[in-house]
Amino acid sequence: MSSATIVNLPDQSTARIPKMNYLSKENGLLSWLLTGDHKRIAILYLISISFFFFIGGALAGLIRLELLTPQSDLLATDTYNKVFSMHGIIMIFFFLVPSVPATLGNFLIPLMIGAKDLALPKINLLSWYLYVGAGILAIYAMITGGVDTGWTFTTPLSTHYVNTNVITTGIAIFIAGFSSIFTGLNFIVTIHKMRCPGMTWFRMPLFVWGHYATSILMVLGTPVLAIALVLVILERTVGIGVFDPAKGGDPLLFQHLFWFYSHPAVYIMILPGMAVISEVISTFSRKRVFGYTAVAFSSVAIAVFGFFVWAHHMFIMGISNYSVLIFSLLTMLVAVPSAIKIFNWAFTLYKGSITFETPMLYAFGFMGLFTIGGMTGIFLGTSGTDIHLTETYFIVAHFHFVMVGGMLMAFLAGLHFWWPKMTGRMYPEKISQLAALVTFIGFNLTFFPQFILGTLGMPRRYASYPPEFQVLNVFSTAGATILGVGYLLPVLYLTWSLKYGEIAGDNPWQATGLEWQMQSPPLTENFREIPIMDHEAYDYEWLERQKEKEVASVG
Repeated sequence: MSSATIVNLPDQSTARIPKMNYLSKENGLLSWLLTGDHKRIAILYLISISFFFFIGGALAGLIRLELLTPQSDLLATDTYNKVFSMHGIIMIFFFLVPSVPATLGNFLIPLMIGAKDLALPKINLLSWYLYVGAGILAIYAMITGGVDTGWTFTTPLSTHYVNTNVITTGIAIFIAGFSSIFTGLNFIVTIHKMRCPGMTWFRMPLFVWGHYATSILMVLGTPVLAIALVLVILERTVGIGVFDPAKGGDPLLFQHLFWFYSHPAVYIMILPGMAVISEVISTFSRKRVFGYTAVAFSSVAIAVFGFFVWAHHMFIMGISNYSVLIFSLLTMLVAVPSAIKIFNWAFTLYKGSITFETPMLYAFGFMGLFTIGGMTGIFLGTSGTDIHLTETYFIVAHFHFVMVGGMLMAFLAGLHFWWPKMTGRMYPEKISQLAALVTFIGFNLTFFPQFILGTLGMPRRYASYPPEFQVLNVFSTAGATILGVGYLLPVLYLTWSLKYGEIAGDNPWQATGLEWQMQSPPLTENFREIPIMDHEAYDYEWLERQKEKEVASVG
């Protein structure tokens, strides 16, 4: 099928889901567990990631219930430590890091570049098994005592033998890291070697550019975290002195190793979300992304700069004043390519034919919340204010505005945008719009008060706090309840849509991407013929010409 052929939305009264598609070709559990189809593996990831998200969300609910009152009256202090530690570990390593790449990236990258699969299908399936195995091991660690070091495994706390299940949890994250590396490697090879004829680098969708930059971070950054965790495990088991000063080690060494990965990990989480937003903004404003080349290179710039700002997490840890100055400057520089994206999306919207379908509402939510999160990051990248704000709830609010307000809103935008392509079904629009609104309101009510709490000096990771902070904590807990409803609604109506949703047709959004020029759901082999890309990405004039040709041929 040539990319010059487009199938428009058929009459809903006569539309049918194609009998042959990747969902129906083979049935049975074994056909899924042994599949090499990138689309089925993406669905397996989606189910698994959703499971871990709701475990992490339940732990977050316990945290907010504990903080409803100033006293530690729901959970014992050590139990509270384990709950917030496991909440962070599950949400970061088993949801935020793999969420968009492993689901939407897995499903869409071959479709967007005209390939019949990812370059390494068996490695792709192996990455899912590693992810699931690591997640099961992490849950085992949680229910057999948990880990109480925080998600950062800070040394020398994590090297003390009294802490529970550090080794088990560390091994789980180590295994999950290999899953990320395999996914990133697969994407890099596929994008380099399997683009269809005519699919030049600057005809690729920005979704692919974002995942390419993310893959570089996955492949180069994740091994550093793996090394740090292996050294922690060796220190606990063999007793060698690497990080524990009592054994001649240096705890700052662990901080350097951990944050050398974990700050780029922020961009592993957010770059795919930005990639989603580029697609959604373009489609629902009916315009080519303003400054396509600048947005594409800004993804690569974020990936490169991300490796040079790790020590801004360490301003109060005794690094030199010269290091503080340099890393503060680098932190300001990394904001530039992020700002390029925000401004270019805004210019894309300018004079566009904007419609407000559910994916667009989530995209607007992303732009607002990520901007707040990014701007508050400037306070933390400036040593004078960071000294006051670090280790307070300001950090918690900033991180969640970027990661949950930003990445999760982008994930939901992408899930709603490509759901018709993945399933062949539409979801109820009014309820989904309500869910987007509830999520936005609940999120702001949950985390905006935490900026105020942090500014007032409330420390994070404490189960009890002074009574004067209770009112703001009550607001935050109430917001978390509303936010939970906002996250539960998509589960209900998307599941409902699998059977009762209207037939979507091949291109319900009238988008220009190559993935929309094939049947929904796609064939197992994606394309009957290798397509030829003969136009730029986001070329809506090309789309109109195709419509005119179809009308003329029918006439």
